[in-house]
Amino acid sequence: MAKDIRSLGRKKVSLQEIKIFYDIDEYEDLRSTVLGLILEQVLKPVKSGGTNGKTPALFLSYKVALHEEDSSELIHELKYELCTRLDTSFYMKNIKRYREDRGQVLMLSSYLINSQEKLKNRISLNERSFEIWGREKFLGAEGGLRIVRNLGLEEEDLNYYYTTVPLAYYSHSKETPQNVLILENKDTFYSMRKHLLEGGSSIFGTRIGTLVYGGGKNIYRSFEDFDVCIEPYITDASNSILYLGDIDYEGIIIYESLKRSFEKKYSIKLFTEGYKAMLDKCTRLGMKLPGTKEKQNRNISGEFLEEFDESSRKTISAVLRADEYIPQEILNIGDF
Repeated sequence: MAKDIRSLGRKKVSLQEIKIFYDIDEYEDLRSTVLGLILEQVLKPVKSGGTNGKTPALFLSYKVALHEEDSSELIHELKYELCTRLDTSFYMKNIKRYREDRGQVLMLSSYLINSQEKLKNRISLNERSFEIWGREKFLGAEGGLRIVRNLGLEEEDLNYYYTTVPLAYYSHSKETPQNVLILENKDTFYSMRKHLLEGGSSIFGTRIGTLVYGGGKNIYRSFEDFDVCIEPYITDASNSILYLGDIDYEGIIIYESLKRSFEKKYSIKLFTEGYKAMLDKCTRLGMKLPGTKEKQNRNISGEFLEEFDESSRKTISAVLRADEYIPQEILNIGDF
């Protein structure tokens, strides 16, 4: 079979590359080959690239007219053979991408056609990924989510959830209703846990049934699966969920974002008694406060301050204006 320059898969080739590809020694043979490929519309000279200066001259660079593959079978497949739940409009406009993704698309289509009843059970992302493609990481880490979205599907269509690092929590009581206290920092979590283990039942006058370590911003993702990764008595609708974090912009934004994101599902309020204890201890001891970390997001909404009395609001506002903050660790077991 004669050699075909298009087999290189290149959109542009140089005169020297043509010479090497066809293993040509004589200039006249090279010229004859190039002119023949131009006549066959395989090559088109790039005139802006100039000539080689010989007589008769040849251009130094050429565009290659690559093979156009017949896509009629793929178009028919997209139109009539895939699961009707899939929106194939993206791949109809991007047949080349469909060639690349076709195997995975067909597996998803087959799953939706033959295993529809399995979607009734909400399972983890990795479990669903393995169930559909036989690869547990495909949906999350190997590009599967891109294919799913190309086909017009969302997370809820495949009925899966993300598994996060399990929440660390300690339950002093399993009764409901109870107060569930989310803490931003682990030191305070351990200190309050120790207090309850040693016989305490309340913290700053409020009975606490369960302590949850939020881990700062990690609480957002963990809270998405709150009802999956934590005991039912903790997520009981009759419970009150309280939050206690640092008195700084970042701590305030964590609370405000958490409340806005999940207010339809959970009632989240500040543990104002804990914040007041932080403020009172700071004032009583006349402590010099540390400076706010650089580049903190300061875009607080005001929801945080609205939960305090006027005196506490003024004190907190003064701390923020001074570019200072009060860490949760100001409290220890001796304060509880």
